[in-house]
Amino acid sequence: MFELFFYAVPGLMIAMAVFTLVRMAGRSRQVRSAWNSGLTAEARCLRTYTTTSGGGGETSVHTTLHHVYEFTTREGRAVRFEERNGPGTTLEGDIVTVHYTAEHPERATAHAPARGKLAAESGCVVAFLGVFIAGCVAFMVTAHLAFSATDGFLP
Repeated sequence: MFELFFYAVPGLMIAMAVFTLVRMAGRSRQVRSAWNSGLTAEARCLRTYTTTSGGGGETSVHTTLHHVYEFTTREGRAVRFEERNGPGTTLEGDIVTVHYTAEHPERATAHAPARGKLAAESGCVVAFLGVFIAGCVAFMVTAHLAFSATDGFLP
């Protein structure tokens, strides 16, 4: 039963890493689609706010800036969306250009097209999480070999 701990914890860590990869890939695809669609609109920033995470014990505090935008599509539909990590210089009431797709205007982005930056950020996250997952798998294999060699009991 003790051995289960050496499989369950790394397994959960791998699941969290895969979940993060899937979310990141999905958002990257949405942003790239919005940039490639060619559809733009003028949006008003309705609200800005920050959220914080971390700060417990030995972790550092991380602050994320959020913007809430509203724009009207070419078809006349009013769309409101929220985006994280926007520029700190965009304030409530500012007008910005947003990129969106006709199929999903609620997945718009106010980030200016920067395909190279998006690819580099995505690549770095994939590389980091790939190494992380490989480390977890290596730990699980090592634990399995140690338990197999000692008949389930550590010396």
